Amino acid sequence: MHITQPPADTIIRDEHFMRRAVREARRALEEDEVPVGAVVVEDGRVLARAHNRPVHLKDPSAHAEVLALRRAARKLGNYRLTGCTLYVTIEPCAMCAGAITQARLRRVVFGASDPKAGASGSALTVLNHPKLNHRVEVSQGVLAKECAAIIHDFFRRRRKQRNTD
Repeated sequence: MHITQPPADTIIRDEHFMRRAVREARRALEEDEVPVGAVVVEDGRVLARAHNRPVHLKDPSAHAEVLALRRAARKLGNYRLTGCTLYVTIEPCAMCAGAITQARLRRVVFGASDPKAGASGSALTVLNHPKLNHRVEVSQGVLAKECAAIIHDFFRRRRKQRNTD
């Protein structure tokens, strides 16, 4: 797996768009969904944004990444998002990594690693798997502490609620 460290101007831009993804994660939190947010960007402009909604939509595929990719594809009129970057608050799971590969994204930027389900090398390697024909540039750790804190706090509160019920 090849993970790159982008130049300084890219880091500033990545943090800007990751903050947009964090806002989406907070929207998921308000809906009592697992707080993950995603933003699809092309040429410095946001094409689509989304947050996790599997509970509300009763759809196991309604992850932030998949919803954002669907919206961006509709906006562009093409499922191939070759010039786009996806910003997501947590490392994509296998399902989302598969969707990213199919969309032919240029780049994926994520905040926190996911040692239990991350498919960019933490638990699995789906993104840039040698058997797949598409390679995506991956940058990780952008606003990682903030992204991780949102998820950790959510699950901490959920465990606390279950223990008091």
